[in-house]
Amino acid sequence: MAAARAYLDYNASAPLIAEAREAMIAALDLVANPSSVHAEGRAARRLIDTARRDVAALVGAKAEHVVFTSGATEAASTLLTPDWQMGRGTVRMSRLYVCEADHPCLLNGGRFPATQVSRIGVDADGIADLAQLTAALAAHDKAEGLPLVAIHAANNETGVIQPIEAIAAIVKAAGGILVVDAVQAAGRVPIDMSAAYADYLILSSHKIGGPKGVGAVVAAADLMMPKPLINGGGQEKGHRGGTENLAAIAGFGAAARQALAGLNHVDTLAHRRGEVETIIKTLVPDAEIFGTGAPRLANTTFFAIPGIKAETAQIAFDLAGVALSAGSACSSGKVGPSHVLKAMGYGDSLGALRVSIGHATSAGDIELFRAALAGIAQRRAAREQAA
Repeated sequence: MAAARAYLDYNASAPLIAEAREAMIAALDLVANPSSVHAEGRAARRLIDTARRDVAALVGAKAEHVVFTSGATEAASTLLTPDWQMGRGTVRMSRLYVCEADHPCLLNGGRFPATQVSRIGVDADGIADLAQLTAALAAHDKAEGLPLVAIHAANNETGVIQPIEAIAAIVKAAGGILVVDAVQAAGRVPIDMSAAYADYLILSSHKIGGPKGVGAVVAAADLMMPKPLINGGGQEKGHRGGTENLAAIAGFGAAARQALAGLNHVDTLAHRRGEVETIIKTLVPDAEIFGTGAPRLANTTFFAIPGIKAETAQIAFDLAGVALSAGSACSSGKVGPSHVLKAMGYGDSLGALRVSIGHATSAGDIELFRAALAGIAQRRAAREQAA
């Protein structure tokens, strides 16, 4: 009999939900290309159209403004470009402004040259410096092109939620375009594109219980769109070439439907997070939990244990049956200091552990976490006593 394990790494990838799996299996039985005009092709197209409506509904957008991609990284690379199209004309973005605590897919600048990327700092809780952003946009020379601002709605490590409405107002006043990475926020906090939330969103299926390998660009309107990253046969209204990944898109749509319904149960997640943080502060009183002075996602805790490297603690948790992350899973192959914590003023050397939970997280999972942390705390105390 396999030993019990607790999966507490939802921000890296949420487990595939049953509804998404069922939708994918059903889609695999549709043999046709969605671009074909015969009955079989139209059936496949209807499935994509349904998924497009469901993804749009999750963020308060119009279905026709959703463009499916292979994931959030492709969506970011699509949007972060100097070259945009408006009708038959072109629009130039002369500089990209990103946040120091952004995910690497934004920090890397997409298709912008490094010399055309500026970084906006954050405070000790990870909230973007709005005064710095305002000043940077005020100094922007629009004669050279428009400013493009890209920022995360919720941080993948700390769970800290950015004041997107305030940021959107600043960007709009400066005549800029705002791209919001909503990968961690979608399905965890309400998002309404119809309320001037952002000009463009980045979404990922597998963060909300859908399959890996599919994401989306969501636009507030279709008057202006980025120059396509992938050209091909005109799929997705010419915004993203290539035959659609039918099964993955179907799973994404099903996950979006469930994520929208799950917004009614955020209090349950907050209660579980409270249990996690009480355990941490009880067993390791000198542990530091980051971002607590700002609004955070109800499912995320990012903490450090003094005297223990994050990767060492992560291995100890894994051996004790608990799956969690030492920072971003996208950087797990090169574990090192968190760039998010560095941006928050904690220096280059500090690492931390991320617990991220979901609606399927049980009391048993929390108990496994408690037992694993108790063992780590006991071994730490023994080493300190021996020293």
